Amino acid sequence: MAGGFPSSCLSVSSRVSEALYSGRPVVALETTLVTHGLPQPEGLEVALELEAIVRAAGAVPATIGVLGGRLTVGLTTEELERLAETPEVLKLNPGNLAAGITSGKAGSTTVAASMLAAHRTGIRVLATGGIGGVHRNAAETGDISADLLALSRLPVAVVCAGAKAILDLPRTIEALESLGVPVYGLDTEEFPAFYRRDSGLPIDGSFDSIDNVAAAVRAHFEIAAGTGVVVACPVPAANELPKDLYESALTRAFDDLRQAEIQGRQVTPFLLQRMDELTAGQSTTTNRALLVSNTQAATKLAALLT
Repeated sequence: MAGGFPSSCLSVSSRVSEALYSGRPVVALETTLVTHGLPQPEGLEVALELEAIVRAAGAVPATIGVLGGRLTVGLTTEELERLAETPEVLKLNPGNLAAGITSGKAGSTTVAASMLAAHRTGIRVLATGGIGGVHRNAAETGDISADLLALSRLPVAVVCAGAKAILDLPRTIEALESLGVPVYGLDTEEFPAFYRRDSGLPIDGSFDSIDNVAAAVRAHFEIAAGTGVVVACPVPAANELPKDLYESALTRAFDDLRQAEIQGRQVTPFLLQRMDELTAGQSTTTNRALLVSNTQAATKLAALLT
C-alpha cells in the first residue's frame, strides 16, 4: 500500500519518495495544462519549465498523470513527453479517475485529481494556473467543477491565479465560503480573475509576504479544519490581459460556445482555445506567465511548510 492506494494503481517516483522521506519540499503539478490548457508544443514546454523552476529553488517537482494503468506522482521527462504526444488523452477528475486508470489509456489529472494524489502521497502544496469553479450557466446545467469538492475534503494548499475567468466568479467565491475553504491572497486584497489581477471580489485574508501566507496555511492545517486552502496570486502586472480585449474576447468565446452546443468536460478546453484565438495568442502568454509566478510562490510555500 502507498498512502491508501494499492501499489498496483499508484506509482510514486523514487525522487519524490526520497524527498518526502528526507523532509525536502515537494510541489505537486497537474497535467491538464499539458494536454488541454495550452496548445502544443507549448503545453509540454511550460510543464518542463515549471519543473525546472521548482528544482532551481531546491525543491522537488511531482508532476502527476496516468500512464500504463498507474496514477504516477513524479512523471519523468520521457513520460511527460509521451503524455503530451498521445492523442485524445483522458481528462481525469476524482469521479472518472479509477475508470481512467483501469482503462489503460493515458490521462491528465485536473486540480481535483492531482490534489487527491498529492494528499494520498503526503504532498501539501500544488501549483496550477486557475482552479475550476461554478460555471456561468450552472443554474441550467448544474456544471460545477470537482475542484471545489476536492478543496472541501483534501487538506492541500492550491496556489493559483484565482479561478478561471470563464467561470462565474462571484458564485465560485460563495461556494468556497460555504464549503469552508479559505482564500488567502498574496499581495492582493481581491480575488484574482486569472487573466486580470482583480475581480472586485473579497478574500478571507490578504498577506504581503509568502512567510505570512505560510503561517496562515500552517495554522489552518493544524486546527484540522479538514479542507484545502486557496492561495491566490494575481498574474504579474506586466502580463495582465488588457481589460477591453479581455472582455470582448470572453463575450465572443461564450457566444461561440453556445453556437457549438458544447457541454461537460470539453467546455473549458474550448473556451481557452477560443480565448487564445481571439486574443491572437495574448491569453496564452498571460496563462504561461501566471503559471510561472504561481509555481515560484508554491515552491517558496512548500519550503516554509516543510
